[in-house]
Amino acid sequence: MAGRGGPPPNAMPFPQGGQQPSPEQIQQMQRQIAEEAQKAGLTIPEYVNRIRQQAAQQHQMRQQQQQQQAAQQQAQERQQQQQQQVPIAPGPPKPEAIAVANFLKSQDLKLRTCIFNEKRKDMFKEVKRAIRALNSPAYTKARSKNALLPEITDRASAENTFKLLPLSLLALRVSKVDPHEGHDHGKKKRIKGLWTVKVEQQQEAKDEYHYVWLYEGAQWKQKLYAAGALLVVIAVVLFPLWPLTMRIGVWYLSMASLGVIGLFFAMAIFRLILFVVTMFAAPPGLWLYPNLFEDVGFFDSFRPTWGWQEDKKSKNGAKKGKKAGKNEKGAGAKGGVEGAAGAIAEKKPEISAPLELVGTSAPVQSTAARQRNLSARVEEVEDD
Repeated sequence: MAGRGGPPPNAMPFPQGGQQPSPEQIQQMQRQIAEEAQKAGLTIPEYVNRIRQQAAQQHQMRQQQQQQQAAQQQAQERQQQQQQQVPIAPGPPKPEAIAVANFLKSQDLKLRTCIFNEKRKDMFKEVKRAIRALNSPAYTKARSKNALLPEITDRASAENTFKLLPLSLLALRVSKVDPHEGHDHGKKKRIKGLWTVKVEQQQEAKDEYHYVWLYEGAQWKQKLYAAGALLVVIAVVLFPLWPLTMRIGVWYLSMASLGVIGLFFAMAIFRLILFVVTMFAAPPGLWLYPNLFEDVGFFDSFRPTWGWQEDKKSKNGAKKGKKAGKNEKGAGAKGGVEGAAGAIAEKKPEISAPLELVGTSAPVQSTAARQRNLSARVEEVEDD
């Protein structure tokens, strides 16, 4: 009977290594089961069934414990997720945020132009200037006139007031990126001082962060320009209905504008011919209105009236001379008499060098060329 029911779980274990028990070990196990069944007052099959039921109960209890532990872990994870800080979703602009944006736009935040989503936007470099403006007497005066501006008492309240801008999508924190990163095409020449930026996920208010303006303020100027353009279009369409005197006046104005444009083209062609002639007759060549096509203002385009052509070396030398002059001025302002004396000592070799070469013919030509070049130079415009 013991062989039919099999050995109980707490019976003598099988030998290690997966080997089958010997007949002597089987007989010993059967005798042990019989003794334990006799002590319990049960038959051998009843005793074996009892042991099996106990093992099944233990197995069920282990499964229940594992399920309870898994449920507890899930509950803990849910609590942790709930306890985590939920990011604040930006919503429509609040009146308080618009009031703060209007105030900061009226302050000097040292704006610079950047490229954001392939559009030019205004960006202010440092948050500390905005915080300083919010703590200034100008903000207190503006708050007395506009009750929508929040009250600011310390640094924390100033930062909370500034954070109204990103929450209402009026200004967002950005960082500089390379627009050609990851592309195989050739590097495009980047405009000096013009950043390409992207939005950062963490919209914090630290002093060194950069923010780009998305709020453009009141649009009354754009609306006024659009209305004026519409009126001009309507007036042009109704040109046949104009009085005769007005139509004659418009004709004279158009002829005068065409004459000015023609004169401009004639002057451009004449200055090119003059430069080509003087390039061979009196090198390095003479330009009439050398700043005519430079990136300068209207009046600066016609100043100076004429100037000699300058090569790259002379331009670089002129730039270095300007920088050296600025450094010398700064040193003279800080060092006083000693800085001025050092600057004069540095300039002495430049004065004595041409005097030593007067006896030859070549230096005379170079000296004359220098004097001629010093008479009129092309004004250079440096990038900010």
